[in-house]
Amino acid sequence: MSKRKVLLMGKAGAGKTSMRSIIFANYIARDTSRLGPTMEVEHAHVKFLGNMVLHLWDCGGQEIFMENYMTAQRDQIFKNVQVLIYVFDVESREVDKDYGNYQSCLEALLQNSPAAKVFCLVHKMDLIQEEMREKVFQDKEKDIKQLSDNITCRQQTSTVTIQCFRSSIWDETLYKAWSAIVYQLIPNITSMEQKLKKFTEIVDADEVLLFEKATFLVIAQAQRVLHDDIHRFEKVSNIIKQFKLSCSYIMLVLSDGNVSSAAVMM
Repeated sequence: MSKRKVLLMGKAGAGKTSMRSIIFANYIARDTSRLGPTMEVEHAHVKFLGNMVLHLWDCGGQEIFMENYMTAQRDQIFKNVQVLIYVFDVESREVDKDYGNYQSCLEALLQNSPAAKVFCLVHKMDLIQEEMREKVFQDKEKDIKQLSDNITCRQQTSTVTIQCFRSSIWDETLYKAWSAIVYQLIPNITSMEQKLKKFTEIVDADEVLLFEKATFLVIAQAQRVLHDDIHRFEKVSNIIKQFKLSCSYIMLVLSDGNVSSAAVMM
């Protein structure tokens, strides 16, 4: 069984537990308001694709906890990490403090798990006016990457690749971000994509998607015909997940008289 340690960090109230609950615990967006703040570290083991386990460390973002992560718990938190996901609240009024905490986390990560991948989510983008979202995200991404470069220069380590995504629990951007993250954790993804491409050709399909059964994150895709909508995968993930949560059975009615209709448990 392959295990992957994933740190989920960011300031208190940034939305870390809400996104984790939607992706992995089948919450719908409106129900996340019932979630309380995370105290210290919440652990979750998520079985993924049969033979992979994501060990999620959801780290509370209150200042007292952040200080503890950097001192007494530094080795425990940041050792043997495969992925750091750092969540920024796009409407935070403590930007400098947020950036300082991020730099401290990145510094500790590079010291203890230098090969870890780093993803930054600029979260709650639904609160920004639509016409301003692209600029706000680009400015935030530029700042994050500059801060990250400063840390690697200070530590004289090789430049770490930081991938940034915009996200919101109210649209498909959350699934796009998490699909991209999980994609990089799958060890045999190249082989999987090759087989999916071959299958697409055999069935003469325009496009084939492979979803993870429980989360409906997009794992791989193969296409033979170009499509205009670049967000179509995440939209499908979101729609199917919401549909699955709202019913127990789906009725299949087929036009082929040789195949009987049936009710299938979701």
